[in-house]
Amino acid sequence: MRLRQPRRRERIDPRWQVVPRAPGGGRGRVGPHLGPIRLTPTRVSLGIALGGSLGLLVVALLRRDELQVPLLTTAFFVLGLVLAAFAVAGAVGTYRAAAEFRSGQALLLAIVGGLFALAACGAFGAAVVLALLWRAS
Repeated sequence: MRLRQPRRRERIDPRWQVVPRAPGGGRGRVGPHLGPIRLTPTRVSLGIALGGSLGLLVVALLRRDELQVPLLTTAFFVLGLVLAAFAVAGAVGTYRAAAEFRSGQALLLAIVGGLFALAACGAFGAAVVLALLWRAS
């Protein structure tokens, strides 16, 4: 005769939508994680967009015909959009961390978000220069 396993408790209490405390006092992790980083829909979407835009840039760099300059222009523009989205995500994260009095994390997110904003400006600048070169020729 097989003993019946006790039913496992649900991870999230449906009455309050919170994770019950473990016997040690902690709440534990909820949702999918990649190492210590929680995988949110925003992070996954931005990661896919960054991979796609870098792939488009590589294809544009390897292509050697009359459409290389317009393709590079498009690739830099798309990369600029993705980097700008990362910069906005960094600004939102900075605000949230500062509101929760995590000043070290807020400072780090502000610096990284600013670097993404500078990279986005560089990508947009490269797209404009390439567009002007293509129109001139």
